[in-house]
Amino acid sequence: MSHFAPANFSRRLASLIYDSLVVVAFAMLTTVLFLLTINALISFNLLALGNHEDVSALIQADPILYTLRATLLVLVSVLFFAYFWTKSGQTIGMRAWRLKVQTPDGALLTWPKAIARSLCALLGLGNLIVLLDFKKKRSLQDMLCGTEVVLLSKEENKKVYNSLD
Repeated sequence: MSHFAPANFSRRLASLIYDSLVVVAFAMLTTVLFLLTINALISFNLLALGNHEDVSALIQADPILYTLRATLLVLVSVLFFAYFWTKSGQTIGMRAWRLKVQTPDGALLTWPKAIARSLCALLGLGNLIVLLDFKKKRSLQDMLCGTEVVLLSKEENKKVYNSLD
């Protein structure tokens, strides 16, 4: 059982805002790489631009390319959160706000649990449940995946960060 207090909604929201900025940057990089890949396929005559004025119009019109791009963006977001949750229990935003996601016994999340938690978060909307769960302050993703987000002391937050070296 964790000896830290459950994280409140405002800290979770602040952390999510920080992390959203990083995820948007990764999404932009992913989009650029995807566009470059499509351009390369067109250059090697493996894909045709057809009557579309540019690559973006082609992607918007082609259901396969459109779905592939959307899937890549979701994958990048899920992997971002899952990586940090399995490595230290803290994303960049969580570190700044001294939050840590863990199992009720204090262990780090496994990859399957971290991926499931990320998908169950519903783009952060799952955190709204914290406002209704007065006692345990659990989000939807915490309830569904058997996790908790705790507020670390300053000392414990430094320990988590320093253990990554």
